[in-house]
Amino acid sequence: MTYHNSVNVKYSFDEAILKVTEELKKEGFGVLTEIDVRETLKKKLDVDFRKYRILGACNPPLAYRALSEEENIGVMLPCNVIVQESPEGAVRVSAINPMESMKSVANPNLEEVAKTVTTKLLNVINNLELA
Repeated sequence: MTYHNSVNVKYSFDEAILKVTEELKKEGFGVLTEIDVRETLKKKLDVDFRKYRILGACNPPLAYRALSEEENIGVMLPCNVIVQESPEGAVRVSAINPMESMKSVANPNLEEVAKTVTTKLLNVINNLELA
């Protein structure tokens, strides 16, 4: 397994952001943060970078369960989903794989939560693929 699950989509970059947000909502996630990496790197380093957006997604009931089981798990929240454009113009969506990141936390009580989050994020990726 890898630390992320990804899919290339046939949407434009902006359409992909909207579609990802819509699919996340269907799975009970809201987007808490949105980081425009391209804009940030231009402002801070005056460099040009491809379109790259990090969406910090949160499913409140699942976040609550994780936080109730592991007090410091907040360092791994929210679940990041990225939308990026390749130099050739292809758009790729990637979501964190919580099962992989939870391996570094020695708390077996988190496994069920991680499985649920993984399934929901895979649903998001798979629904984009089908569109």
